[in-house]
Formats: sequence, C-alpha cells, structure tokens
Amino acid sequence: MTLSLTQSQGAALWQVAEALADAARLATLRHFRQPGLDAANKDQGSGYDPVTIADREAEAAMRALLADLRPDDAILGEEAGHQTGTTGLTWVLDPIDGTRGYLSGTPTWGVLIALCAQDGPVLGIIDQPYIGERFYGGLGRAQVTGPQGSRALAARPARPLAEATLFTTFPEIGTSAERAAFERVRDRVRLTRYGTDCYAYALLAAGQIDLVIEAGLGAHDIAAPIAVIQAAGGIVTDWQGRPAHGGGRALAAANPVIHAQALALLQDGLPDDLRAGGGAA
Repeated sequence: MTLSLTQSQGAALWQVAEALADAARLATLRHFRQPGLDAANKDQGSGYDPVTIADREAEAAMRALLADLRPDDAILGEEAGHQTGTTGLTWVLDPIDGTRGYLSGTPTWGVLIALCAQDGPVLGIIDQPYIGERFYGGLGRAQVTGPQGSRALAARPARPLAEATLFTTFPEIGTSAERAAFERVRDRVRLTRYGTDCYAYALLAAGQIDLVIEAGLGAHDIAAPIAVIQAAGGIVTDWQGRPAHGGGRALAAANPVIHAQALALLQDGLPDDLRAGGGAA
C-alpha cells in the first residue's frame, strides 16, 4: 500500500500521534523512579524480559485514544498484541522501549509510536518523557523538541568508519554468529557505547552518532526509529540491506556511505543461514 495524503490529512494524523505520546508520557512518568516499582518477567526461560504497570497503563491509554480517534485502524502493541483494522494502516506502539532502563532510573528509555502502511512506517515519534524530548519523523517532518527548544533533525554526513560512533543495547548482541558480525564493525569504529535502547536511534537522527546495530528486535522496537531516522536523512535496513520494519536485525546509519561500509562488515563471514535473512526476533 502506497499512502497518498493531503496536507490536512497528514496534519490530522500527526495530531493523533502527539495525543498518543502525551497520554503515554503521563502514564510512564506517574511511576518512574517511584519507590516499590516492581516488574513481572515475561521470559518463560532463563532470561529476563521485564514489564511494569507503567508499560501496561501507557499502552492501554494509547489504545483507548485510538478507539476514539482512529477506531478503524489496526494496532500492534508490545503488551496487548495485534488488533485488526480496515484502513490498511497500523499504529505500532511500544509503551516503554527500555524497561530495564526504566526500572533502573536511567533517562534513556522512551515511548515509540509509529503509523505504518503495508510497505513501512509513514510517521514515527521517539519520546523521552523524563527529559521532555520528542523526536518526530515522517510526512515532511523531521524535528526534535525539548529543553533546548525546537530544531530540525539532520543525520551526520559521511565520515570514515574509523571516526564513527556505534551504539547497541547489549554487548552480548544476538547469537554467537550475530555477535561476531557486530564485533567486526565494533573493532573498526572509534567509539562504541551500550545500553541506551531507543534513545540511540534518536541520537543518530539528531546528528550525534553514526551507527546503531541491533538483533532480536520486534516490529514495535524499530518502526518508529525508522521513520525518524529516514526523515533526518539516515538509512535503516536489516543486515541484508532490506526493509527492517518487521523486526529481526537492524542496521541504522547516518548516511548511505557508512551504511555500506558497516553492511559489508556484517556480511563478511556471516553463515549462509544468517546471510539469507531472518533473525532472532
């Protein structure tokens, strides 16, 4: 589906997206850094995948708004799953991307909101409620608002990989083969940082860093960052150079030049089963 919108239709969709972000901001701040905040573990194995009352309340608040404002659109949320629609549009919601960080009191978690057509994100918001920063991308908009006011988003121009800054959430990224691929890029850049979840994508769109490499993502983790980064002039694909909005592995880059350099290193020596596609979603 290729989406064709008038200016007023696009503005109306942005109003809905902002209302969702405002509602999630209230719900998440209500519990952030509060004594006694606990989390359930969604991982039935030996891992740790926490969910808090704030995750659930924030997604419920956004779904309630969509039921009122856009009842015919589909919804895909991290906590409450998929709800079908009839318009061909899907709101993809991550009420708290970085729940581990949220539980730890760090200000690098965020609320992710995307509107997707069949061929990918149409618009996206990365919101950091505690800092008060909101990053917008899509439908002609590439902007951040926050404590320093409002300014346009613009990803970095090309630079040598040896001068680049790379982010990922977990040092032990993905499977052993995925980790080895990531480390080939890590070993070529100037600086590697870990643990900022969706805020890393916001920094890339804001021109602060060059690369984000991840594996094991859900659609809710990556749809909004794709919209924001692309609006800022960056590029996001999977590790095969294909669309990444369905989740799995993602390579986000500030420009096509550094994307190509990182992609070649990810592909070099990657086993055939990983080179063919898929991922630890």
